[in-house]
Amino acid sequence: MAPDIYLDANATSPVLPAAIAAAVEAMETQFGNPSSSHATGLRAKRILDTTRARARRVLGAGPGRVLFTSGATEGIQTAVLSALVAVRERRAAGEACGDLLVYGATEHKAVSESLAHWNRLLGTGLTLQPLPVDAAGRHRLDVLRELAPRAAMVCTMAANNETGAISDLDGIARVLRECAPKAYWMVDCVQALGKLPLDLANTRIDYAPFSGHKLHAPKGIGILYVRDGAPYTPLMIGGGQEGGQRSGTENMAGIAALGAVLAALEEGTTFRGHGELAALRDRLAAALREAFPAIVFNAPFEHTLPTTLNFSVPGVSGKDLLDLFDAAGVRVSAGSACSAAKAAPSYVLDAMGLPPVRSGNAVRLSIGPLADAAFVAAACARIRRCGEALRAPFLADGNPGVMQVSADGRHGWIVFDAQRCVAIDAPPEQRGRIAALARDAGLNLLDADAADDGTVALDDGSHAPCMKIGGAVLARLPDGYLLGAADAGRLPRTAVRHVFGAIVAARLARVAHDGAVRCHRADVDGLPCATLAARKHDGDAAGQLQPDALEAFLRRHEDALLVDVREAFEAAAGPMALHGRAARNVPLSRLAEHVAAWLSEPARPVVFVCRGGNRSAKAALCLRRAGHTQAWTVAGGLALA
Repeated sequence: MAPDIYLDANATSPVLPAAIAAAVEAMETQFGNPSSSHATGLRAKRILDTTRARARRVLGAGPGRVLFTSGATEGIQTAVLSALVAVRERRAAGEACGDLLVYGATEHKAVSESLAHWNRLLGTGLTLQPLPVDAAGRHRLDVLRELAPRAAMVCTMAANNETGAISDLDGIARVLRECAPKAYWMVDCVQALGKLPLDLANTRIDYAPFSGHKLHAPKGIGILYVRDGAPYTPLMIGGGQEGGQRSGTENMAGIAALGAVLAALEEGTTFRGHGELAALRDRLAAALREAFPAIVFNAPFEHTLPTTLNFSVPGVSGKDLLDLFDAAGVRVSAGSACSAAKAAPSYVLDAMGLPPVRSGNAVRLSIGPLADAAFVAAACARIRRCGEALRAPFLADGNPGVMQVSADGRHGWIVFDAQRCVAIDAPPEQRGRIAALARDAGLNLLDADAADDGTVALDDGSHAPCMKIGGAVLARLPDGYLLGAADAGRLPRTAVRHVFGAIVAARLARVAHDGAVRCHRADVDGLPCATLAARKHDGDAAGQLQPDALEAFLRRHEDALLVDVREAFEAAAGPMALHGRAARNVPLSRLAEHVAAWLSEPARPVVFVCRGGNRSAKAALCLRRAGHTQAWTVAGGLALA
């Protein structure tokens, strides 16, 4: 299997080999407690002091505080706590200090939620006020000028994690100097380290949190810079470590690893510079344009980090794009990694005024400053493969079929053969996609109600207008459709394979048999389709195979059918083979057309696999409820198998 192409560096980054070596040495031979006065402790303290000195130089910290934290979130919490405690004390002393907590509308949620949390706990009673951004994702300085006189604290980013938009920190500083000289200013510098010049002591910035794992250090280590003279309240009190400013035994392995990264930054030859990274970004953008000609980039390159590309592809959902890239071994993300599990439009892109269809389907691609030309060339080749896979016609296999199309929890169905394509109950949002699928496959898209191939007799004595689809007929009833093999103008109930629509149960029992597959307009009992005789949900679950048990299971069951339920474009981008056995691709959207065949071999195990295990679990559950006790899903999917 080809190695992964990791293009999600804004979420986290691989650890620098020198950092790994430094961490291992700190754990194996320099493992002392830096608070201990014996020789072993003093050797550990030397690592602590050396790394802090390097951090001061890299950040341009001057006389400011440089504290080691667990990461940026702790740094943000500490900065907000420190500022709000000072605000409360100043107000208690009768000093005017503003009534607003101003934060950029595109800030990481750790900032806005921290402001709300400490404002509530400290009882400061300030008003949280988002600062809007323009279409490029940069803070509206005109609005800041209006808000600044009332600001007790202002929180902005150096560069945005989703779009890479670089803030005009000099412009913000000018406004604060002129309009809010006593307001505290925190700048989230997580995406700035190693990508933007830093000279913090010569800025107006009071607090600047950093996170090591965004620049090739391990997770769990960060830095907080506090300007000399800015108020400070420890978040954690106890053992007096960090000069009493942050208690808790220091993470010496993390600090040593961070020291190696900082040393590489100082040395200046390990990481790529801005110009080199911009050239690599341009190559990636060109490959994306070639792969997806309709692509739109969601932030202008001239105002973004050269390591970040945020884009949408009209007509293609963000989920489909993520699945496509993942199938090809290309790791990208949708927006912030911290919010990736939440199916919602990007609040960052919403704040920039992008249409919901772009915001909701955006993808972020990000590289780190270790990227080189060879790595980017390999990434571009994979990206082009993704474009080819997406353009492959999904309905062009020449065989009649049934395909599910869905939007916002509603399902429509496509019935097709080598010449015709009929859409049933199609969600409005999917009509354009259906037309494109038909066009790409060279099929004639017909209206399901335009049944013009005569009538067919049903077993309840009625006649229904019908349309020929391959060797079957689609019969139109007042409240739904039947698909099956007609004989001499008659569609026996035993020949009905699929049922669509809301045909009432009493009539359905007379015109279709229990083994027919009902294709729902929305999930019923957790599934988009089921046989008419399927058991209702009673706590049953799909049979699960743990990844480490899969190989033994396949050896025991040589006749087992391994089924890849990823969509066709995913299989085209990255075919699936496990333990020497190639998987047959039957997309979950095509499950309904294969259920009957699998049920005809009830003793043959069917093992479903997908990317993460969710789709394969649905397929296995559908078959199990229909009575196939040898239907299995691989827990965790291909990612763990």
